[in-house]
Amino acid sequence: MKQSRRRFSPAWPWVVLTALLLQWPLVLNPGYFSHDELQWAAFANGDLLAPWRDVSAFQYRPLTFSLWMLLSRQLFDVPMAFHALLVTWGSMNAGLLFSVTRRFGLAAWLAAGGALIFAAGPFAALVHGWVGCIADLLCLSCVLCIIRIVQQPSGPVLAALAAAALTSVALLAKEAALAIPPLLLVASIFDARRARWLAAAAGAGAVAAIWLTLRLDLLLEAPREGGQYVLQATNLPLRWLEYQLFAPLVPVQETFLTLRRPTPALVAGLLWLWLVVALLRTDRRLALLFLLGGAAALLPVLPLSGSWNHYGYGFAAVTAMTVAAAWPLAHRVDRVAIALFAGMTLLHGLAVMQGIRTVGEVQSRFSPALATAVRLHEGSTPLLLHPDPDANVWIFHRLTNDIPRYDGVPIGERVQLVEGNAPADYRILADGRLVRLR
Repeated sequence: MKQSRRRFSPAWPWVVLTALLLQWPLVLNPGYFSHDELQWAAFANGDLLAPWRDVSAFQYRPLTFSLWMLLSRQLFDVPMAFHALLVTWGSMNAGLLFSVTRRFGLAAWLAAGGALIFAAGPFAALVHGWVGCIADLLCLSCVLCIIRIVQQPSGPVLAALAAAALTSVALLAKEAALAIPPLLLVASIFDARRARWLAAAAGAGAVAAIWLTLRLDLLLEAPREGGQYVLQATNLPLRWLEYQLFAPLVPVQETFLTLRRPTPALVAGLLWLWLVVALLRTDRRLALLFLLGGAAALLPVLPLSGSWNHYGYGFAAVTAMTVAAAWPLAHRVDRVAIALFAGMTLLHGLAVMQGIRTVGEVQSRFSPALATAVRLHEGSTPLLLHPDPDANVWIFHRLTNDIPRYDGVPIGERVQLVEGNAPADYRILADGRLVRLR
């Protein structure tokens, strides 16, 4: 990447505004996507405090949890306001991505195009539409701020100190911030400000090393709350492949389902290979950045036993801007590959947004109806719910999973889903409404 002395670009507010408009379906979502949003809303109105001192917690994310509870107390009862805030934050990340890419030398329209494809793509769609991804928003904001500081005409000492401080903040948000040092090392390979990048990598790496010293044994040995947190080196190639193929895989909503649809996955794989070949033919350094930078952004999550859209948030930022940089250098046939991949990514992002919106609409009907049904339920036996055959059962499994309270009504173990011919108190319709059976 070449250095650029371009000053502030007046285009960045338009990038933020356009990103916000592209994600308008997420803003208009009347409900929530999963159980954790309902759980933390209950915690926010209880006595739970984020464990700032408990570094032995498996998920030590006190900054994320504190912010989440603060926002839930203020906004949970107004879902659209909550979503508007997070989509705006995600759009600001896209604007910051545009800004730093401009200072790497990209033309304004290329940087804007890459930033908008990132913001409207399937990785960012889940992050911006699911309140449970506040940590991912925080981490990317920290990374982009580090990059912006390194790009300033300042010395390596400031770069190291800024990287150390912002990496500390990011690690208080999520373990994925361990990707920051390798990302900065990759940047040092491709940008002429090598001394500053290496200093920033050293500052971030020192903080990451301290964090790992305190928590590595716990992460390796602690019981997992979910199977996706089990670490195995053998997971690396499969996880890497899932993230590479997911962006153009329009029929699939979540990354862990990537390889469960063999024919679409094969088509996505061929398109990905065509894109990599196009990058190699255009500029081998960009092809290397696409692969190395993407792998660095994914490094902390590749050993996990499951892949998720939000784990690829930083990966999507790196790869979108790298592909955008290749466009003006590419030949016509290579531009076809880039355009097709970008177009499929946008379609996929819109599909993910619609999927999140659909779940939110179901939740906005189901959870209040469930709270009313539980309040009226007599006896000590659980309330039995039978989903209709055309209902998406996984939605209701999520929305009844360990919810302490909803609208002041204790839920917990007082609800049970049943299947087949088992007796039930209520039917769950596909749109989330409840129909009393007895």
